[in-house]
Amino acid sequence: MAETEINRNWHSSSRRLVIVVVVVVLLYSSRRRIEGIILEVVVVVVEVVVVAVVVVVVVVVVVVVVVVVVVVAIEVVVVVVVVVVVVIVVVVVEVVVVVVVVVVVVVVEVVVVVVVVVVVVVVVVVEVVVVVVVVVVVVVGGGGVVVVVVVVVVVVVVVVVVVVGVGVVVVVEVVVVVVVVVVVVVVVVVVVVVVVVFVVVVVVAGVGVVVVVVVVVLIVVVVVVSSSSSIVVVVVVVVVVVVEVVVVVVVAVVVVVVVVVVVVVVVVVVVVVVVVIVVLETGLQLMALLITAYIIKNETQLRFI
Repeated sequence: MAETEINRNWHSSSRRLVIVVVVVVLLYSSRRRIEGIILEVVVVVVEVVVVAVVVVVVVVVVVVVVVVVVVVAIEVVVVVVVVVVVVIVVVVVEVVVVVVVVVVVVVVEVVVVVVVVVVVVVVVVVEVVVVVVVVVVVVVGGGGVVVVVVVVVVVVVVVVVVVVGVGVVVVVEVVVVVVVVVVVVVVVVVVVVVVVVFVVVVVVAGVGVVVVVVVVVLIVVVVVVSSSSSIVVVVVVVVVVVVEVVVVVVVAVVVVVVVVVVVVVVVVVVVVVVVVIVVLETGLQLMALLITAYIIKNETQLRFI
């Protein structure tokens, strides 16, 4: 009987050992399958993230290209408008100035001619009066000291008349110069007012960064449009080159930022996946240890009984 009981206990222990081994093998194989599934999920997630990043990069590049095209179009339109407006304003101002100066010069010449004619008439009249007085004095008084006095008076009168005539001409010339200076000052003020008004209109319109380019182009055009058109062309080319350089720098910065974001996302995903795998492996090992401890505990209790 004792031997039969021993054999029965041995067979029972063997069965339990086989069960433990099977459970451990199943857990180990399940762990391998779970790791394979996790790796597949991780690969799928990484592929999805990479595709999303590529889509974001493409969208960013398209947006940057659209922005560059819009900015260039706005700048071209603004430059054309500025050049046309400034050229029209300058031409109109020049025409007005020419007309005013011509009218002023003609009027001044007419006035000078009239003044000269008046002076000549006055001189002739004075000379006739002097001659008549001299003749009368000589005929009536018989000459003498009166003749000398009359001659002196005639000379003084002639000198005074000439000096007065010269003074009138000088005054007229000074007036002409003052008028020309005033006209030039008015033209400058008008140009400045036009520039200020245009700049204010551009600022109120809210064009943004292009306001700086517009103001620079406007000032340059106002300064040089009457003297040389080549300078304006050079300035416009320089402005366009500067804008293109700024756009290239912006695109480079955007590309660098996108690359950094992609690298950070990939690193974070890899770290998260590694942490998940380690946690799952640790959990499976703990589960296997708990099951083994539970089976050994039950085996010990049954053997004790």
